[in-house]
Amino acid sequence: MTAIDYTPQGVCSRNIHVELADDGNTIDAVSFVGGCNGNLKAISKLVAGKPVDEIVSILEGNTCGNRPTSCADQLTRALRAAQSQARA
Repeated sequence: MTAIDYTPQGVCSRNIHVELADDGNTIDAVSFVGGCNGNLKAISKLVAGKPVDEIVSILEGNTCGNRPTSCADQLTRALRAAQSQARA
């Protein structure tokens, strides 16, 4: 398993904890600190067990209000960072 804590930029959440399966391609768990609690808990449940590439293709580029990013978009960056660590 690979686990990282990612500090998102430009959003309300302050931390994204990502755990990937041993293959480095499947999401085991995600949790957020800060942000919209209910929505982020729901996202965490929806992505568990899914392939990183599938989730990135759905959520990458998602925005929040007039911000150029969102917690979901920042999650895609955290997932890619975790994948990079798993492959290192």
